[in-house]
Amino acid sequence: MDFDLTERQTYWRDRVRDFIETHVRPRNPDYYAQQSEGDRWKVLPVIEEEKKRAKAAGIWNLFMPPGSGRPHVDDSFEFEGPGLTNLEYALCAEEMGRVGWASEVFNCSAPDTGNMEVFHRYGTREQKEQWLRPLMNGEIRSAFLMTEPAVASSDATNIETRIERDGDHYVLNGRKWWSSGAGDPRCKVAIVMGKSDFEAQRHAQQSMILMPLDAPGVTILRHLNVFGYDDAPHGHMEIELKDVRVPVENMLLGEGRGFEIAQGRLGPGRIHHCMRTIGVAEEALEKMCKRLLSRVAFGKAIAEHSVWEQRVAEARIDIELNRLLCLKAADMMDKAGNKAAQGEIAMIKVSAPRMALRIIDDAIQAFGGAGVSDDPGLAKMYAGIRTLRLADGPDEVHNRAIARLEFGKYGGREAIAAAKATAAR
Repeated sequence: MDFDLTERQTYWRDRVRDFIETHVRPRNPDYYAQQSEGDRWKVLPVIEEEKKRAKAAGIWNLFMPPGSGRPHVDDSFEFEGPGLTNLEYALCAEEMGRVGWASEVFNCSAPDTGNMEVFHRYGTREQKEQWLRPLMNGEIRSAFLMTEPAVASSDATNIETRIERDGDHYVLNGRKWWSSGAGDPRCKVAIVMGKSDFEAQRHAQQSMILMPLDAPGVTILRHLNVFGYDDAPHGHMEIELKDVRVPVENMLLGEGRGFEIAQGRLGPGRIHHCMRTIGVAEEALEKMCKRLLSRVAFGKAIAEHSVWEQRVAEARIDIELNRLLCLKAADMMDKAGNKAAQGEIAMIKVSAPRMALRIIDDAIQAFGGAGVSDDPGLAKMYAGIRTLRLADGPDEVHNRAIARLEFGKYGGREAIAAAKATAAR
């Protein structure tokens, strides 16, 4: 194995890192000042200003690889990004994770990244022109509507939103929540997952369809706070769909193809989340170390107390372990495809948020009373990362997948069936 970064990997990582340290981090005070003024659900000038700078510098749409379209769609090069691999982008995503709003500056923030990949892989030329082009230009934003309050959405086959054909339209009825990004006034389109055929085979009932946010019958019922944070202007909304009519040409790929699209969307997205999470953990560790070195308790620097030496050492070990696993998963996706890397993707999706939460929690402890305030930003870090243990599939779902892959090495279903038969005698 060669653990040295290539020239191209270093080039893109360093460009992102330098831009963040030169232009994004120094404007943190501007970001929080603008966020605290007036209406919560608004466009922040600081983000738009830095987006223009990043776009002019060519650090833009980094997650979109060339040639990612499927044979059945028009894979026009005018809808391509700079062509970073999953591994190359992972290194950049870690840097973006160190400042909460950095991803949006490079037009690389969720859920737009996953949605743009869906448009690119599965969209028609018309769908790309209407929605992908303005998304790639950073002119609009988007949402992804899958989770529902009335069912256990960790099993997506439970989804009850109806997508019913009526002449030249589909009619949507249902209720979604945790619709991230729908609070942004720039959010113009949502990808909605629902059932178009309740009688089909279990994984062929679902479809994905494009829905304008301003369509009649779309009602934002409320925004949902995460540990008291509203995440404005992005937001996480509960949305009612009541007799919402969208043209038949808004269907993605075809009826019954929803799970196929979901699997193509979620694999890369999970890696993006995990690498940003490692960046968050690095940021928390840096804050913790600086705090421990600057404060004195019981006659010596807090850093000299052995309990903190143990915590800092464990934090560094955990970060390095998780980074290597995440990079391995990204490399496998590039070389063998998402399916071959499904075990590694599941493992890092479980491990990275848990690791980061432990480090953030220790950092909060190091700051004492200040740690639970908004001043060092650790409380908001914790809220965001804790959510990731639920987003894109809860830990339990990924652990189930990991265990099944492991059992499969030793006979899997056959062994279980034999054990049940023996017990029944």
